[in-house]
Amino acid sequence: MSQVSQVPLLDLRRHGAELDAALEGAFRRVLTSGRYILGSEVDELEKSCAAYTQSAHAIGVSSGTDALVLALMTLGIGPGDEVVCPTYTFFATAGAIWRVGAKPVFCDVHPTCFNASAETIAKVVGPKTKAIIVVHLYGQSADMGPILALAKERGLHVIEDAAQALGSEYQGKRVGSLGDIGCFSFFPSKNLGALGDAGLVTTNDPELAERARILRAHGSKPKYYHQIVGGNFRIDALQAAILREKLPYLDGWTARRQANAALYTSLFEATGLTAPNACTPGCSTSCRSGGAAAGAKLLLPVACQSRHIYNQYVVRVPGEGKRDALQKHLASRKVGTEIYYPVPMHLQKCFEQLGGAPGSLPVAEAAAKETLALPIFPELTEDEARYVVESVAAFFT
Repeated sequence: MSQVSQVPLLDLRRHGAELDAALEGAFRRVLTSGRYILGSEVDELEKSCAAYTQSAHAIGVSSGTDALVLALMTLGIGPGDEVVCPTYTFFATAGAIWRVGAKPVFCDVHPTCFNASAETIAKVVGPKTKAIIVVHLYGQSADMGPILALAKERGLHVIEDAAQALGSEYQGKRVGSLGDIGCFSFFPSKNLGALGDAGLVTTNDPELAERARILRAHGSKPKYYHQIVGGNFRIDALQAAILREKLPYLDGWTARRQANAALYTSLFEATGLTAPNACTPGCSTSCRSGGAAAGAKLLLPVACQSRHIYNQYVVRVPGEGKRDALQKHLASRKVGTEIYYPVPMHLQKCFEQLGGAPGSLPVAEAAAKETLALPIFPELTEDEARYVVESVAAFFT
């Protein structure tokens, strides 16, 4: 039995403690520079992030949400256009489409990896569709090969919402380098987090990179001369300096997340609550069955693509009300959890005019009722992981 009595979902103070001196040095560096917006700190971060994401260009921005808005603006998406995105995602994915005046068109997801696929996307592509936003959910790439082929066939742009997936890979290639534009978030809870809001846009197209840089600064080039209307999407120099200090540690943190995920999987399998997973690498047709044998009380996350970074470790609890009951039980044992996401986008009140109805995207709706994120932060100890598993197992006994 574990000697632990509580486990937080995330412990940012524990996560950042080893870097206190370096982060204080970064603050001092920016403070004495007198350059607080853009500048050399941002330039150096962009170079490092371009290399890390295997992209030709990286543009630091004010948040992951603004990265999505900027990506859409850069591609000229606006009123009269439709953009396909998964309904099972964080609100910013759909909200960014709405903010540029375009119409979000929601597609379903696969029940094992929770990512949209070429198959689910193709069902909703129409004559007004101009782009696809692919979400690499929970730290795992979507099945990009068929999606890119579909986009090429239909003449569509592809934006990668990689807010939770910095460092994830598809067939050995980093996410953010596969579509037209990649979007990342450095929100503090992400695998690489700033000390506030910050984000990144990546692309291999020099013309798109130049347009994004202009739009980032109100559409001006040179200063005070505007050929287009942009926004204030600039990243703070302080956040860039903080991220520069943290980026070299990212692969080590990812390795710890992956080790924690492997430990969880091993411990959960020993409880007898799970069932063998039917998903195979590639995450295509084999995911349609749900990825696990009937009768399992708990379904575990699966690494369908080549590098899952486990920004979240999300389990699935089949059965009406079971997930919510488990979350309440875990709270009583002081285990932190989170529900991502309880209401799919097509059922959100603000999008009701789009005509989404309950039952129209059933896989996502089921996921919204059955999924639960468990603690997976890099500093999670083995005793803490064991306590989480013991607490989950106690719910079913």
